Amino acid sequence: MGPTETGSGSSAVAELAEASRSGDRRATARLLSLVERGGPQADEVASATHFHVGGAHVVGVTGAPGSGKSTITNSLTTLLAEAGRRPAVLAVDPSSPLTGGAILGDRVRMNGAAEAGVFIRSMATRGHAGGLALAVPGAVRVLDAAGFDPVIIETVGVGQVEVDVTDAADTTVVVVAPGWGDAVQANKAGLLEVADLFVVNKADRPGADDARRDLDLMLDLSTITGRVGGERPSVTMTTATEGDGIAELAEAVVGHLGRLSDGEELAQRRERRRLAEVRAHLGHLLEGAGEEVLATEASKATNPAESPMMVARRLAAGLLG
Repeated sequence: MGPTETGSGSSAVAELAEASRSGDRRATARLLSLVERGGPQADEVASATHFHVGGAHVVGVTGAPGSGKSTITNSLTTLLAEAGRRPAVLAVDPSSPLTGGAILGDRVRMNGAAEAGVFIRSMATRGHAGGLALAVPGAVRVLDAAGFDPVIIETVGVGQVEVDVTDAADTTVVVVAPGWGDAVQANKAGLLEVADLFVVNKADRPGADDARRDLDLMLDLSTITGRVGGERPSVTMTTATEGDGIAELAEAVVGHLGRLSDGEELAQRRERRRLAEVRAHLGHLLEGAGEEVLATEASKATNPAESPMMVARRLAAGLLG
């Protein structure tokens, strides 16, 4: 095992990491719990797993609620497991910032994958002070270090959180369904920008061909030509409940990784992810330091003699020396 930066308690975390790499799923689950909880032990997990990553193809699956993301993930990972791969699923619920509530219902729709031996983890980020930007990369690192490949990140809903989560992936799959047009128009630019592959799910339902046509038209009219060498994102039709189109989707996912690996794109994406994670950690640390300074300067901060901006600039100058 490579050098670590862990402090007190690092021995126990290192033992868990070693057991995880040896195939102990309970150890992997415990490491994920530490990452989800955040704090110093999450930092120890990051150090213990950092030197054992890089082998997993990370795939983000996103789309509107009800489009069938969990069913697609279930069918896709079951197929991969039966083919001898070791897939893992990280089903992310961003949870409520006010109540901390999270549904975590994805596992219910992945019974087939679980029976095939797929490692599935439902994850709420309510306990992690850094939110998705820190919890998801840390969890992916644990699964990667444990030897799972691919690692599927399946997310809830459409919005800025979805874009943040897909930033953690090598390949991003956006799932739509018949009747998607009105719901997606407001998010069109964001969806087109993050997607490497599109899936029109529930292809057996009326309107599926219309959804495919509308999507093709949006891609044709878009100035975004794709994220790998200017290629246009492919569109796969699936009926995930029946397994139709899943083999084609698996082929598209593997093909996308191959194209990434042919040039510098895969390395560049992972460098950008690393930079984004460093930025998230830095922002979290600075935020914590700022809260400490604000607590000691509370009386001055509420003094009406200075504008809030002036107070903030003065405190920032003190932090930055």
